[in-house]
Amino acid sequence: MSDVIEVSRPSAHVARVWLNRPDVRNAFNDEVIAALTHAFGALAQDADLRVVVLGAHGKAFCAGADLNWMKAMAGYSWEENRADAQRLADMLWTLDQCPVPVVGRVQGDCYAGGMGLAAICDVLVAVEGATFCLSEARLGLLPATISPYVVRAMGAQAARRYMVTAERFSAAQAHALGMVHELATPETLDATVEGIVATLANNGPAAARACKALVRDVAGQPLTAELRADTARRIADIRASEEGREGLASFLNKRAPNWLPPQ
Repeated sequence: MSDVIEVSRPSAHVARVWLNRPDVRNAFNDEVIAALTHAFGALAQDADLRVVVLGAHGKAFCAGADLNWMKAMAGYSWEENRADAQRLADMLWTLDQCPVPVVGRVQGDCYAGGMGLAAICDVLVAVEGATFCLSEARLGLLPATISPYVVRAMGAQAARRYMVTAERFSAAQAHALGMVHELATPETLDATVEGIVATLANNGPAAARACKALVRDVAGQPLTAELRADTARRIADIRASEEGREGLASFLNKRAPNWLPPQ
């Protein structure tokens, strides 16, 4: 594993993935893209995993594209640019498709491609002093590969403003838009993240994965007979599953379910 990211497993059910280029504000390059793709691809195959924390070392969460990488891109042909952009798009998709909840820990500035990473998180915690920016238009570019995730996270109307203006906006504004779920001080950031991680790890593992897939599949869909039938099938499947039966039995008998350690 490349040292541009750091992957750890503090427990069997929790993984932490950290951007590890603090000297360049955790900016993207092709090595970071490949490392994140590989790491999340591997984590997606882990049946024991219940939650992933995505964070970064240093003062910034992610400043977007690395300067040297951008210099190299300036000399690319159209075909090379297309292939390079496809690798970034595929990395974002791999992170977004992680079957377990991803908790984002934004401890500092989050710009450009970093906004894409933040937007794929199922729960996003940010320090109050962090700033966000879709800065691409300042460089005559556009946030194309991150756009599906950013628009989903902050809404189309807000995305229209911040993509076309490339203005910086605060963590409080990101919170008001619904992109950031929890604000924290630097002193309470880790405790806030760990509280969410503990909550997620205590839920039914299959149910948490099914909930994540459910939101992805029903969001924006018309309320058709087919959708109603699909949702009825999903709840029947999980009620009849071993985990569903155990969860209901533990609730009715006022005991911990078997996916939690003995008290």
